[in-house]
Amino acid sequence: MTVRDTTRQVLPLDRITAVLFDMDGVITDTASVHAAAWKRTFDEFLLDLSRSGGPPFRPFDLIEDYRRHVDGKARTAGIRDFLASRGLTLPDTAPPDRPETMTVATLGDRKDRYFKDYIDQYGVTAYPATVRLIHRLRERGIRLAVVSASRNCAAVLRAAGISDLFDVRVDGVDAARLRLPSKPDPALFLEAARRLDVSPATTAVVEDSLSGVEAGRRGGFALVIGVDRAHQRAALYEKGAHIVVSSLASLELTGAEVSP
Repeated sequence: MTVRDTTRQVLPLDRITAVLFDMDGVITDTASVHAAAWKRTFDEFLLDLSRSGGPPFRPFDLIEDYRRHVDGKARTAGIRDFLASRGLTLPDTAPPDRPETMTVATLGDRKDRYFKDYIDQYGVTAYPATVRLIHRLRERGIRLAVVSASRNCAAVLRAAGISDLFDVRVDGVDAARLRLPSKPDPALFLEAARRLDVSPATTAVVEDSLSGVEAGRRGGFALVIGVDRAHQRAALYEKGAHIVVSSLASLELTGAEVSP
């Protein structure tokens, strides 16, 4: 299904039976919270490393580093990718004789703590245009799933008051339990389609991250919709988006009537 660069941004419900939504940056305005938690985590680590004789401190960039190495990925994958971009490595876990060793797990736990602190302090907001679209899809009998690499997905949805809007949730907890690789591998999306009992060939994916868009395209999904929250329209197309919108309010539904 190729609809790139059309003037009408259309979701054709005569060919789409299910829609898989990413959470952070698509459903909830939490991508910026994740970015802030990552920056605090990495900057603390990099500053300590510099003070102990490591490379000069160069802070984590909220735009380039976040988009390129972390956004849309599982925590451990994001940590490894970012560290590799700086020529650094850490063990996954500390050896028994050196429990104080800094590890990937340590950084992941620290980031998770900072994220939860920010959520507790500031709460969670869902994008109104996305919530309206979800309600419209539900009225038309479309199956819906939320798919996220975050282990905090359930808590974020509860905080936003929208947990009951989805038929299926596949998140970072599932990824760890089932050993599913993170985006850009399509495993999380394919698991959601399996639980909904739908084919990727009749399913749409809605994503704002480059890795998520690539995962949707690699999974063979009928329609990959990129949501451009970070002024990366061209990059979303390059990664495989069929259409790109700045807001889901501009997405037109065609081909299905409201269910009775």
